[in-house]
Amino acid sequence: MTAAGIQSYAAYVPSFRLEHEELGSALTVRGGRGRRTVASFDEDTTTMGVEAARRLALGSAAPPSIHFATTAPAYVDKTNATAIHAALGLDHRGFAVDLAGSARSAVGALRAAAAGDGLAVLSDLRSGRPGSADERDGGDGAAAFRFGSGDGALAVVLAEASATAEFLDRWRAPGEQASRQWEERFGLEQYLPLVQDAVARALAAAGVEQADHVVVSSPHARTAAQVAKRFPGRTPATPLAIGYCGAADPGLRLAAVLDRAGPGETILLIVAADGADASVLRTTDAIATGRGERARAGVEAQLAGGRALRYATYLTWRGLLEREPPRRPEPDRPAAPPSARAEAWKFAFTGSRCRACGFVHVPPIRVCKRCRTVDEMDPIPLAAQPGTVATFTVDRLAFSPSPPLTNVVVDFDGGGRYTLELTDGDPSTVAIGTRVETTFRRLYTVEGVHNYFWKARPLAVGRDEDEEH
Repeated sequence: MTAAGIQSYAAYVPSFRLEHEELGSALTVRGGRGRRTVASFDEDTTTMGVEAARRLALGSAAPPSIHFATTAPAYVDKTNATAIHAALGLDHRGFAVDLAGSARSAVGALRAAAAGDGLAVLSDLRSGRPGSADERDGGDGAAAFRFGSGDGALAVVLAEASATAEFLDRWRAPGEQASRQWEERFGLEQYLPLVQDAVARALAAAGVEQADHVVVSSPHARTAAQVAKRFPGRTPATPLAIGYCGAADPGLRLAAVLDRAGPGETILLIVAADGADASVLRTTDAIATGRGERARAGVEAQLAGGRALRYATYLTWRGLLEREPPRRPEPDRPAAPPSARAEAWKFAFTGSRCRACGFVHVPPIRVCKRCRTVDEMDPIPLAAQPGTVATFTVDRLAFSPSPPLTNVVVDFDGGGRYTLELTDGDPSTVAIGTRVETTFRRLYTVEGVHNYFWKARPLAVGRDEDEEH
């Protein structure tokens, strides 16, 4: 038994959708119904993890640790969780670590965070060979969970159980683009006994005969379907049309259930990936507080929006289709020393406010532009501050992985003006007066170095757009 509880949670679903019909038409195969979520060209698992985590509104209650799970890390031989830590504006006191390589790392991140009142960030990009089931049935997204042992938890962990066995079901060698999978029947035969054992022990330890809600996540589609039939919840499961999202999948599915679960209800979370893990949670009376706000930003609400994507664009963004670049030189590799010196600005988007006259400077500087006061500045976080487009340019010649490049001059609410690249927006619809928010993205990658910074995004994106890119 453990007293760990989920204090807050959030999910992030990217803005773009690849319709199965579009995929089938491009490859002259039967695509079927449905669609999958697709991360933009300037998103990776780190940026999506930041997007999910910053929606938690951590405030002054900084988590002592961040545990980041993914099967598609932006870096290897470098910790990706440190960029998430910096983008959240946390100070240097704290622990940040990656759990990468397999979908089961999501369970590791959740349990590690629960043990230390930390933050679990689950994020993934799922790709496959063109025309494969992985490509069609995969999905991109992220979820974040803040754990704590104090009062106010939305859901408490009652029991956990695991079963582990070594067998070859799904694998990908380092450097390979797509995963491979053994024959499906073999995987089903290996998974089912492990799942039955783990679930039986978890339910018995929690003193629960049948959970109200059951969440099943597995890279093995037949196993997921069979497990859902064998362990139904009292409340019928709502199909989640998101595709399988790897390490982010259990987090997104759990978040979707928490969006609609009532107080005092039990949730059985089953993850079948290189073994089986079962967790039993019970919601508290606090789950009803702020439900309307959570639902508006919930998984289902985000899935309801989205912009349709052409298959050729999807292949280009995934690096599977190399297209002619713009007739401009590529940018230089970002340098480590200036990035380190400007960490608060570059990663947390922190400006400065003059104590003497209140003028907001973006980026931060030592000498006030208005009153010329020296070294009388307070840091002011701008990442959560919306703004208004004062003017903009659409550049069809500048280097961009997805031209044209649109730059917008943003006047931030509360002060401050800065020029940012526009993302997730249609250049033909941007106008003076457009309301925007900031989002953490990757500007470009040169010689294996990712240049992370902030971009502007129309406020309505992901909620009511249904445009074709």
